[in-house]
Amino acid sequence: MSSNPDLNSLAFRAALGRGLVSRRTAMLGMAGLGVAALSACGSAGRNQGSNGTATGGASAEDLSDSEKVVNWSNWPEYIDVDDDGNRPSIDAFAAATGIAVNYTEDYNDNDEFYAKVRPLLEAGQDTGRDVWCSTDWMVARLIRQGFVQELDYDNIPNGSNVVDSLSDVEFDPGRKFSLPWQSGFAGIAWNPASTGGKRIESIDQLLNDPAIKGRVTLLTEMRDTVGLILLELGKDITSFTAEDFDEALAVIQDAKDRGQLQGFTGNEYTQPLASGDIAACIAWTGDVVQLQFDNPDLGYALPPKGFTIWSDNFVIPNMAKHKKNAELLINHYYDPEVMAEVAAWVNYIPPVQGTTEALVALDPELAENELIVPTDEVLSRAQVFRGLTDAEESDFTARFQSIVVG
Repeated sequence: MSSNPDLNSLAFRAALGRGLVSRRTAMLGMAGLGVAALSACGSAGRNQGSNGTATGGASAEDLSDSEKVVNWSNWPEYIDVDDDGNRPSIDAFAAATGIAVNYTEDYNDNDEFYAKVRPLLEAGQDTGRDVWCSTDWMVARLIRQGFVQELDYDNIPNGSNVVDSLSDVEFDPGRKFSLPWQSGFAGIAWNPASTGGKRIESIDQLLNDPAIKGRVTLLTEMRDTVGLILLELGKDITSFTAEDFDEALAVIQDAKDRGQLQGFTGNEYTQPLASGDIAACIAWTGDVVQLQFDNPDLGYALPPKGFTIWSDNFVIPNMAKHKKNAELLINHYYDPEVMAEVAAWVNYIPPVQGTTEALVALDPELAENELIVPTDEVLSRAQVFRGLTDAEESDFTARFQSIVVG
């Protein structure tokens, strides 16, 4: 991403979600793979790797014209689903193009998924997938390693609808290899029944308020947890130094040593937050919006000193057998009306221009919620965790994990 993105053209994802499983579920114990561990829910969480020059990856014979199929791997609960369990936007694509979509929810964690496909990619073999959605920093890694193919925009004319702020990102200048699928924020959630009615709206409160001592969780996603603390310290997370990172880790370690923290979680914080076992935590916006359908008293704040934003992105791996079909699929989702249907279900930020207007047409109340269509002031405080070199990624992740599991 750019060093200081103009996010004013982004519309927050609609608040009509159903499930509580997030695409940023974090996985522990991946250090032995020799890669940086713990992506977000989320995302999570979802953020950036370092930039590097790259050429298009290896291609196989494209069977798209003779085999009307596309194989898409994605995170759980990250697509629109109707009451009968059908996926309307996928069904519409199949009806319009005659291309069947094999949609698999087997992308539970960036590094876990990478561990599955890396041996095949290194061997120059087909992964069995034509397209998947990786978080920014993982896309950076895939591009650096030459594992993904350059997009043919002749098959993606709607690609010009990408919001301006995401059209020229640090890890993929000019969007040659990727296009965003959804984006999201990390902020603070609290259960007023467990805080004595107190609002927890800053990272300083979260880490120091005695009223919630021992009932606070941070995210296992390094970029969101460390990013929010860096912002609280007054740092610019688009250009922080190694010394700044050390300072943020010291803050986390101190909070842990003082007993302020209950622990670290992926998006499994949702149910304990809803029940009150967790009083307050770092949380992803989409999860909390969904929880608020059943418990509207749950609070959520985007810290006044700033908060993180991340994206998950379409990429086409090397040796994909149906590249053109994958590109036609991406084009389908870059129709604002189609993206609005998805956004109204998954609760994250749609990256397609015109989606806000389409969301309003679906439900005028969507435009009245600032968590759905945030103000310019809110968006001006969102920052992207800067790109890391390979050495930084390994070092920073290892030292953060030593606190998480230590």
